[in-house]
Amino acid sequence: MPHTLAEKILLAHSDVADLAPGDLVTVRCDLVMANDVSGPIAFRMMEKMGATKVFDPAKIVMFADHFAPAKDARSADLQRQLKAWSEAHGVTHYGQGRGGIEHTVLVEDGWVVPGMVIAGGDSHACTYGALGAFGSGLGSTDIAACLVFGSFWQMVPATIQVEFTGSKRPFVTGKDLILAVIAELGVGGGTGAVLEFVGPAVPALSIDERLAVANMAVEAGAEAGFFPADEVTAAYLAGRTDRSWQAARSDPGASFARRVRIDLDAVPPLIALPHSPGNVVPVTEAAGQPIDQVYIGNCANGTITDLRQAAAILAGRQVHPRVRAIIVPASQKVYRQALAEGLLDQFVAAGAVVSTPTCGACFGGHMGVLAAGERAVTTTNRNFKGRMGSPGAEVYLANAYVAAAAAVAGEIVEPSAVAEGVPA
Repeated sequence: MPHTLAEKILLAHSDVADLAPGDLVTVRCDLVMANDVSGPIAFRMMEKMGATKVFDPAKIVMFADHFAPAKDARSADLQRQLKAWSEAHGVTHYGQGRGGIEHTVLVEDGWVVPGMVIAGGDSHACTYGALGAFGSGLGSTDIAACLVFGSFWQMVPATIQVEFTGSKRPFVTGKDLILAVIAELGVGGGTGAVLEFVGPAVPALSIDERLAVANMAVEAGAEAGFFPADEVTAAYLAGRTDRSWQAARSDPGASFARRVRIDLDAVPPLIALPHSPGNVVPVTEAAGQPIDQVYIGNCANGTITDLRQAAAILAGRQVHPRVRAIIVPASQKVYRQALAEGLLDQFVAAGAVVSTPTCGACFGGHMGVLAAGERAVTTTNRNFKGRMGSPGAEVYLANAYVAAAAAVAGEIVEPSAVAEGVPA
C-alpha cells in the first residue's frame, strides 16, 4: 500500500503492520523536549502518575528559553525546577538559557535528522519538519507520559501536499511562503493533517527558509509540516550530526487529502494583519499604518538569514524616533556569527536594541511586550489578541525585510520604499 512521508515515519515508529489516516496508534519517540513553561507542569503530572523514572535520560532535552533570562522570581523558580528535575533524573541535556531557543538549537546542534519523531512540549515543534522530521507539539500531560514511557498516542493525519513553483521575488522570504499557504488554506484548513512541501522551487530554499515555513504549519491547524530530505538537507547535516538517517519521500500513488500549488512568481511581500495569522494581505495593502515597535526574532525567524536581511535594510539608516526596534538572535551561535559579521554593531548604530537569545516577547513573556493601543510589526508566528502583551495591542506578522523597513519608516512600507540599492 502506498504511503505518504508522514505515514512512513509513523509506521516506522509504531508496532502496527499498516496504518491509514484516522487510525489511532502508539508512536515511539526518538526525542522528548520540554521547556521552562511546559516542563514543570509535566513534572507535576508525573508525580500524580506515581512515576519515579524516565524512559531514557539520553533521549530527553530540557530548555530554559521562554523566560530566560528570568524576568522575576516566579520565572526564576520555573528554571530552578527544570534544573533540579533534570539533575534528579540524570538528564544531562539541560540548557540554562545559554544556548538559545529550543527549536533552533535542536536543529543547529544536530539533534534532528530526517525520519525522527520528536515529542515537543511546545506547539512549534512542527519546526523540525524543515529537516524531514515529525515534530509533534504536545500538551504537558502528554509530555509527562512521553517522559515516562517514551511514546504517545497519535491519530494518523491526512497529508495536504503543497507544491511551490516559480522563483521568489525581491524581498520575499520563507515567511511569505508560509503566509501564502495559510492564506490559501485558512487557519483551520490543515486540521487533522500534515503539510508536505514539495515542488521545483524547493531546492532553492535554504534550511533557514524551510525552518520559517515549517514553523508556522501549526498556524494552518496542521500537526506538522515536512520538507522531504534532499541535497540541501544533506549538506546542512554534514559534520553537524553523527545520527544515521535516510532520505524518504511519499510513495507514488500515495493518497493526499488535498493538493495546493503556490506560484512564487506571484507572491509579493506579505503581512498578516491583526488578529489572525490567516488575515494575510500584500504589504502594499497595509502601507501607511504607523507602528510603535519592531521585533525581529523567534524560533524560526531569528536565524542568521533573518539578521542579514534586517541588517541590509538598517545599515546606514536610523530607526524612526517613535519606534522601538528589538533584534533577537535565535541562538548563541547565531548571535556570535552576527557579531563576527558586524551585524550587531549595525543594529546598535541604527538605534535598535539587541537581546540575548530568548522566546521573550514572542509569547508575551518579557523583553518587548506591548501596551494597549500599541502596534508592532514582528517576525514571530502568532498575532492573536494578547499574544505579545496587552489585548489592546495589535501585532502584524511579516518577514525581516518588511519589519526592518517599518522600523526605519515608522510605518508599514514595502521594503523597496526604503531600501534603494539593497540586494534582495
